[in-house]
Amino acid sequence: LILIIFFYLLGSLSFALILTKVFGYGDIRNIGSGNVGATNVLRTGNIFLAFIVLCLDVLKGLAPFIIINLYFNEIDLLFKIFICHFTILGHIFPIWLKFKGGKGVATYTGFLLGFNLLIGVVFIITWLIIALFSKYSSLSSLIATFIISIYFIFVNSNHYIGYFLIYLFLIILFKHQKNIKRLINKTENQIKFFK
Repeated sequence: LILIIFFYLLGSLSFALILTKVFGYGDIRNIGSGNVGATNVLRTGNIFLAFIVLCLDVLKGLAPFIIINLYFNEIDLLFKIFICHFTILGHIFPIWLKFKGGKGVATYTGFLLGFNLLIGVVFIITWLIIALFSKYSSLSSLIATFIISIYFIFVNSNHYIGYFLIYLFLIILFKHQKNIKRLINKTENQIKFFK
């Protein structure tokens, strides 16, 4: 229970909000989409700042696995995944921001890297390939997250992990409702890297 609370609070640290204020850009919630994530920080025009936020958000998802593996390695893998996923929930539903946080994809990426390095790398490559062709961060995130979930259900022998990843995909899907509507209406913002 202590670990769950700690990981949730770790995840709830909004680096996008903190660092944009520190660097003089004001409240990130008043910029672009208003989302407290690295993609929206990119809309400030500061690529370096967006990269730092991205790395810190990824690290939030990775850190719980490092801690668990160092001090509680005897815990069952599925239980490790369950405990560590509270960092993602903290990022998406931070208590400090009235439970209105980021989309969770960067923290989910760190989560995957901590759980299985190869799967995490495959996720990143899949995201980059889709982003290269579609030019949409949201679409890349949703497709890559779905593909990883399906892989664990139909290819990997541990179906329970697959079901858990489907649960995470549904949360991320829920957080992308507005993006999906904009994608359908063809009004979604493209990634500046690819313009």
